[in-house]
Amino acid sequence: MSEQTEKAFQKQPAVFLNKKRQVGAKTSKSTKEIRWTKNVGLGIKTPREAIEGTYIDKKCPFTGDVSIRGRLLRGTVRSLKMKRTLTIRRDYLHYIKKYNRFEKRHKNISAHVSPAFLDLKTGDTVLVGQCRPLSKTVRFNVLKVIATGGLDKKKFKKF
Repeated sequence: MSEQTEKAFQKQPAVFLNKKRQVGAKTSKSTKEIRWTKNVGLGIKTPREAIEGTYIDKKCPFTGDVSIRGRLLRGTVRSLKMKRTLTIRRDYLHYIKKYNRFEKRHKNISAHVSPAFLDLKTGDTVLVGQCRPLSKTVRFNVLKVIATGGLDKKKFKKF
């Protein structure tokens, strides 16, 4: 069965678990579990862990009830201290017209991490997609890990 770590029974709403037995049919012990996945579109492939895994996550864009719409953003993973949530840092340049120069600025964005992305570390570059509000601060979902490797998390990495 799936990983049951919560007090309430976790299941995918689109999958019926109580299949009726056929009269006279032999039961096999190696029945493959039914798993519902979807393609989020936008040229993003569904991860293999989402297709073959056993996790249940209702906020996952590949196996849950969350649609990706709006903006796609790229950022560097800054913190993984929350449960299934990370913080990314987005660096950008802001133009000051009076001095005819740019200044460095950054924003921190909270995003939901599906259990399909197990090997995320601080410093990795990820692609996040906008979705409906998942909590007070989370409005994005991790869709793809673009690059791995992290050195300094407070360094300005625009170029």
